[in-house]
Amino acid sequence: MEMSRSSRRDTLATIGGVLAIAAITVTLRAVQEQPNPTIAALLFLLVVLATATSAHLRVAISISVAAMLAFNFFLLPPFHTLTIADPQNWVALFVFVVVAVIASQLSVAVQQRASEAEARRQEVTRLFDLSRDILLTTDSERAIADVARYVARRFELDTIAICLPTATGWEVHQGGERSVEPTREQLDHALARLRGPLEYDARQRTYGGHVVVGDEGAEAMLVPLRLGTKPLGMLATQGGQLDLGTLDALGGVVAIAIERAHFLAERKKAETLSQRADLASALLASFSHDLRTPVTSVRVAVTNLQDVTLGREERREQAQLALQELDRLTRLFQDILDMARIDAAAVNPNRQWVSPAEVVDAAVAHVAPATAEHALQIDADGLTQIQVDPRLTSTALAHVLENAGRYSPNGTAISVRAWTESDGAYFVVRDHGPGLDPSDLDHLFEPFYRGPKTRHATGTGLGLAITRGLLAAEGGRIWCENVPAGGAQFTIMVPSSVRVLDTGEP
Repeated sequence: MEMSRSSRRDTLATIGGVLAIAAITVTLRAVQEQPNPTIAALLFLLVVLATATSAHLRVAISISVAAMLAFNFFLLPPFHTLTIADPQNWVALFVFVVVAVIASQLSVAVQQRASEAEARRQEVTRLFDLSRDILLTTDSERAIADVARYVARRFELDTIAICLPTATGWEVHQGGERSVEPTREQLDHALARLRGPLEYDARQRTYGGHVVVGDEGAEAMLVPLRLGTKPLGMLATQGGQLDLGTLDALGGVVAIAIERAHFLAERKKAETLSQRADLASALLASFSHDLRTPVTSVRVAVTNLQDVTLGREERREQAQLALQELDRLTRLFQDILDMARIDAAAVNPNRQWVSPAEVVDAAVAHVAPATAEHALQIDADGLTQIQVDPRLTSTALAHVLENAGRYSPNGTAISVRAWTESDGAYFVVRDHGPGLDPSDLDHLFEPFYRGPKTRHATGTGLGLAITRGLLAAEGGRIWCENVPAGGAQFTIMVPSSVRVLDTGEP
């Protein structure tokens, strides 16, 4: 492309110079029968200077020769002949040529300096844009692969790869449209050369360690990735699209990006450990509080049962109280196990064919004490079957029902609907409670989260988090919304195959 622009510039300069010489010649002959040689020489010299500053040396010399010939043939006596009667005309020719050479050389030098300055400006701009791309990268797992693509995009490279040593070999991240794949031996040899002292080449603006590998015609340049004096890997590219100085600067930026990716990974790991510690602390505090009440109730009930003076009805009430609190403890420990399994990604669905009505019945029976003060309105499909894990699905639905019973006023109705569609089963639970605060919607399924309206309620705050985790194991999901008429509505969707239940009727 650069050669094409240079050729067009030379062509335009040649045409412009010839036309300018012709115009000067015609104008001077039309104005005076015998033009002033000094004026003519100065005008021709101006054309030669203009051509020399805008085109290559060969074009400038050609225009100077053309100016000399036109000057001699048309404007110096004897006219219309190339005979040089006056020796001073040889001086004019010599001046034209010398001026053309000097002006052209100066112009080329200036153009080269301008081209180098523009290249440096573009280099700095691209390095700045690349640095900005790197700073916007927050995913530590894909950070290095993203950096390889950023380098290819910002510097318009067809082939670029970041090669990092690992315990088992080399990890290569391709960034260009075409792959560059140096062998393990080539990379090992290039990395071994980086162990020595650093040497700086001021002419090429590079530190030592660059290696050219591969066969002729398929050569690849391996550029060191150093953070200070510490070698991190190699940057591989083909085609020689960038000079060594730019590649060396690019390697420095990529090395910083690699180190930043490592810091991001370490910070993410530290944040995870901190979150786990906070979660464990909150879990311990929550369960110690929630365990204290049922344990105390069971102890009181058992102590009362030891009193032989109690009547039969009172003993039955105390026994019933103890059983209810023991059921509460059982659900609490089951929540602990479910949360631990979800956190360890150890929930393995055991899919079976059941009807949506069976799932609803199991969930309702599981939370009967929590919904005892509410009227349940159940509309569940019992004529089709879905292939889901009955325990996971019913437990997830039970947590939603328990929340509805806990946070809606006693005596209000709770409606449960269950049906199937082509993509799976849907379960909807709607209560007539205070509804959800808009600020709760983004955090409702987080462990231990309590909104402003439920902050002082009993419970661990794990129910909806467990629900989401159990459903995720089946590929399902849950979402919630406020109902305009009042209350909240939770919708569970479990993807599944669906079949019509065989009732045996003809």
